[in-house]
Amino acid sequence: MHFAENVDLKPYNSFGLHATARYFTKISSLDELSNLDLMQDIPVLVLGGGSNILFTQDVNGYVLQNGIPGISVVREDSRHVYLRAGAGENWHGFVEHCISRAYAGVENLALIPGLTGASPMQNIGAYGMEISEVFHELEAWHLKERELHRFSRDDCRFAYRESVFKRALKGGYVITHVTFRLNKEPEFRIAYGAIREELERMGVQDLSIRAIADAVIRIRTSRLPDPAVVGNAGSFFKNPEVRAETYAALQADHPGIVGYPQPSGRVRLAAGWLIERAGWKGFRRGDAGVHDRQALVLVNHGNARGREIYDLSTEIQESIRSMFGVELEREVNVV
Repeated sequence: MHFAENVDLKPYNSFGLHATARYFTKISSLDELSNLDLMQDIPVLVLGGGSNILFTQDVNGYVLQNGIPGISVVREDSRHVYLRAGAGENWHGFVEHCISRAYAGVENLALIPGLTGASPMQNIGAYGMEISEVFHELEAWHLKERELHRFSRDDCRFAYRESVFKRALKGGYVITHVTFRLNKEPEFRIAYGAIREELERMGVQDLSIRAIADAVIRIRTSRLPDPAVVGNAGSFFKNPEVRAETYAALQADHPGIVGYPQPSGRVRLAAGWLIERAGWKGFRRGDAGVHDRQALVLVNHGNARGREIYDLSTEIQESIRSMFGVELEREVNVV
């Protein structure tokens, strides 16, 4: 395949940051991927929709943009449909595909930016569910061994916004297809307060996966900036977890603190609340800033450099550590 050289990656990342790829190509099939002739001493970056990445420097290596298409039913039983999607499929498009066919399970994840192949890598989640709950298996091409491997749910080692591909196997594989186990009978998730409240505002009488997706879309549209207008990567930090005793102490000092008890006994804090409480909401330095409606979102107002956004995120981490004694971890992939 042909590699373009010295390609500006600004059109390929939702922050809208300039970074130059030494070599760049788009992969549209497994055959194209298997025929790649890569020099072993040159690093490889696999790029999906670019919606969860922060470029702080140029990429002195290969950039492979994953564009493998296709959605098909591979099997079904009385309760489930197993749907296989190409890694290059738009995630929200995949959600809409499922809803239109009454396949339930991903409606709470509507309007999350990015491609389907990145969904298990990040174990994407929102409004009370994570992709690991409907994940069945994935296929991934091993770049060095030049063969296709299959990964089960256990193989992926899912955790909160984590999988084996984000750390231990980072850069070693290209995910080609993901198979999801979706429900024929929906199990509605509306316990997350914002969804229930939005459904009430919408006047929904008969609950459906379409109504839940519409509620999620309305919430996300009202709270999160459109990357086409203001560069961003959605939630920049993970919601941190603390011990129950730590949470109780924080509640004593900060009565309004937001926390969600976890099955482990720990409490997951709302990072956006911490950042807003520390005074960062709406902050701007040059073109790097914090969104004025959602403090969890860092933004590029036009011509910020990746390093400026990264440095701002470090200042926010230090501020939260000093004020609350809590460590914030970046959710975005930093290059």
